[in-house]
Amino acid sequence: MWQSYSNGLLIAAGLIIALGAQNAFVLAQSLRREHHLPVALLCVVCDALLVTAGVFGLAALLTQSPLLLGIARWGGAAFLLWYGAQALLRALRPQGLQQQRQDAPRSLRSVLLAALAVTLLNPHVYLDTVLLIGSLGAQQSVPGAYALGAASASLLWFLCLALGAARLAPWLSRPATWRLIDLAVAAMMLSIAWQLLSNPATA
Repeated sequence: MWQSYSNGLLIAAGLIIALGAQNAFVLAQSLRREHHLPVALLCVVCDALLVTAGVFGLAALLTQSPLLLGIARWGGAAFLLWYGAQALLRALRPQGLQQQRQDAPRSLRSVLLAALAVTLLNPHVYLDTVLLIGSLGAQQSVPGAYALGAASASLLWFLCLALGAARLAPWLSRPATWRLIDLAVAAMMLSIAWQLLSNPATA
């Protein structure tokens, strides 16, 4: 049991910590201190559900359905292009940065919906979380313990990311810093979208 748990923890940690669209979104929300803990917990729940689904059969289903992966690829690329373009516009327009600082905080509902979109419309979450982590978990002696280990890795990472970035927010609130953050987010989102569109084999 503990071997399966450790395998799930280490494999998931190695994939989750790699910077991606989901991590970039959590980081940006944490630096804004805008519903960052609910966003982090939502990401944890989504990861746990996707890993569990992958371990207990969804991974096998997706590998047999190019149509589902194709739909995820095109829908995810469209969302990532839109989100990246918005971040790029904020970074390139100083007045946009000032307006962003003056705007009222978004509602919890709108932020959680955006977090769900970043998580579930990104085909990489199905390739990494469901197919890779899930298919490996299906081979473990105790698949349930493996899924629990993967969920533990997600919980530790997203809570550390959210709390750590929120603590740094007072020192990172200068407009120049926000411009760099938005540029980094835009680059991440647009590069993932480009990979999805230019290389159909990734989805």
